[in-house]
Amino acid sequence: MTEVIVESFTMDHTKVNAPFVRRCGTMRTPHGDVIAKYDLRFTQPNKEIMPTGAVHALEHLLAAFLRTELDSIIDISPMGCRTGFYLTCIGEASEEEIAQHLIKSLEQVMKAEEVPAANAVQCGNYRDLSLFGAKEYARDVISGLRRKYSKN
Repeated sequence: MTEVIVESFTMDHTKVNAPFVRRCGTMRTPHGDVIAKYDLRFTQPNKEIMPTGAVHALEHLLAAFLRTELDSIIDISPMGCRTGFYLTCIGEASEEEIAQHLIKSLEQVMKAEEVPAANAVQCGNYRDLSLFGAKEYARDVISGLRRKYSKN
């Protein structure tokens, strides 16, 4: 049996300082296209876990708002540990660039009056969404990312 190395399992989760953006993988397709994966960490691992309603609402909101910032997105998906999201894009961008796009998207979350696709037709668990929770985490992540990635 071949040993599979899962990148996220190689990171020491006790030594990181959330929130942060980290490029956690890059690969090339058979045609030479670059696919980059980013760790968008919102909360400190093993210290603060986001409730599912907030994560789910952020997933819906970022699916819309982050795509208006970046046209290269393949997918944004929540981490099972509920401490952040994975962003997969065509092409590479710096962590600072991704952080700036994430900040702008989270600023839109703060202005949102509803969660997109919050209905039985468009969502498989539409009752478990918290716009209030999404905004609380967005506010904290914006503040933390601005401290780390400000253009001063």
